[in-house]
Amino acid sequence: MRSVLSALAVLVLLSGCDQLGIDTPKVQSEKREAEGKAIGGACRNGGRAIEDCYLLNRKADKAAVYAGWREMDEYMRENKLDAVTPQLKPEDLAKPKPKPDSGGEGGDGSQSTADGGDATTPDKAGARASH
Repeated sequence: MRSVLSALAVLVLLSGCDQLGIDTPKVQSEKREAEGKAIGGACRNGGRAIEDCYLLNRKADKAAVYAGWREMDEYMRENKLDAVTPQLKPEDLAKPKPKPDSGGEGGDGSQSTADGGDATTPDKAGARASH
């Protein structure tokens, strides 16, 4: 009787693993497939060939990527949708963003002229002389 109760207690505790966030192999497989389909669909929507999609996403499951690509292709053909052209170029993504120059005297990124004045504000002495 005691072993039956302890076995039942273990089963009840193990059934709550999903609620604790512990992924079972089935859940992991479903997530991997869903991610692959999303990648494939995004590639097709972006006008990428399936081969390019495979090269850019080497870790993704190829069968799932193809399934997503094929589903999106079918959807786009049925609804007569064109591929979305990318707005960003690969060269733009490879370049690091320029950091603001903080080498000026004030450290606020404003540029200084050769005489030490601020290039963005008019010269006060010149303003007084013109009056």
